[in-house]
Amino acid sequence: MVENSRDKLVEKIGNMTVLELADLLKALEEKFDISAIMPMGAAAAAPAAGEVAAKEEEKTEYKVTLQDMGSEKIKVIKTLRKVIPNLELSKAKKMAEEAPTVIAESISKEEAMKMKGELEAVGAKVELT
Repeated sequence: MVENSRDKLVEKIGNMTVLELADLLKALEEKFDISAIMPMGAAAAAPAAGEVAAKEEEKTEYKVTLQDMGSEKIKVIKTLRKVIPNLELSKAKKMAEEAPTVIAESISKEEAMKMKGELEAVGAKVELT
């Protein structure tokens, strides 16, 4: 019988207008001395399932691929030597000429973005994966 009463109540609430629902909510808040507004701490403590999944999927390691060196070959080679410590001139030249080529793997997002920014500033096309 409780289930039947609950079903009737849910159906009745479902047929209410927005104004009627607002009045009902106010009456319930006053009757039971509660607030329908979720406290900020509770909202922060209980993230939505989508937010949890997004945080778990957030990458921590990136691969930087030089897709195209563009028209400024010498500037790209110099920049490659700048962003990759101890890179020999011949290897930098080979990387630039053999694009697309991976120039760094398993690096942090900050390092990857820095490399990408510096190389794109001299006309190269770079991809992060």
